[in-house]
Amino acid sequence: MLKRLFDIVASGVGLILLSPVFLVLAIWIKTDSPGPVFYRQVRVGKDNKDFRIFKFRSMRTGSDKGSQITIGGRDSRITRSGFYIRKYKLDELAQLINVFVGDMSFVGPRPEVRHYVNYYTPEQMHVLDVRPGITDMSSIKYRNESELLAQAEDPEKYYIEVVMQDKLKINLEYVSHHSFWFDLKMIFKTIGSIL
Repeated sequence: MLKRLFDIVASGVGLILLSPVFLVLAIWIKTDSPGPVFYRQVRVGKDNKDFRIFKFRSMRTGSDKGSQITIGGRDSRITRSGFYIRKYKLDELAQLINVFVGDMSFVGPRPEVRHYVNYYTPEQMHVLDVRPGITDMSSIKYRNESELLAQAEDPEKYYIEVVMQDKLKINLEYVSHHSFWFDLKMIFKTIGSIL
């Protein structure tokens, strides 16, 4: 109850305070490349239910038809504005909408696309027992994930067999021991890592 109340109040206040930033990002995205301001992708949420995540669009329209992972600076699908939007995690700000409506929380395992959830073992499916979040411990550890994947010979395989497995291990630990106070600590730790 306390966690959900915090999510509603904090995301509502955040949406109001950040509305000028949202407007600037919207203008920047629209003038940089054709397409919508928001990117809406289907992700898997609590209780294995699909929802549409909000992100500020950082890639060319139709780019999600190919690979589901983004590879460092060599990914030609990323727009000019998108490079900076992704670098400073500004694309994630739109997920305050998902938090406000209850699809997500501020802190929780990052939601995956169904393609990758299909690889989960029955034990790993327990990460779906809680609402997914904007941030978690694995997000901080893998803050430069796209650069890491760029160094792999087969980025998709490396993501599934190495990165995703480690993320799931970290997130299962969170599901077992999470608390409201730990969530607050994670929020400040995330802000610190971005700054």
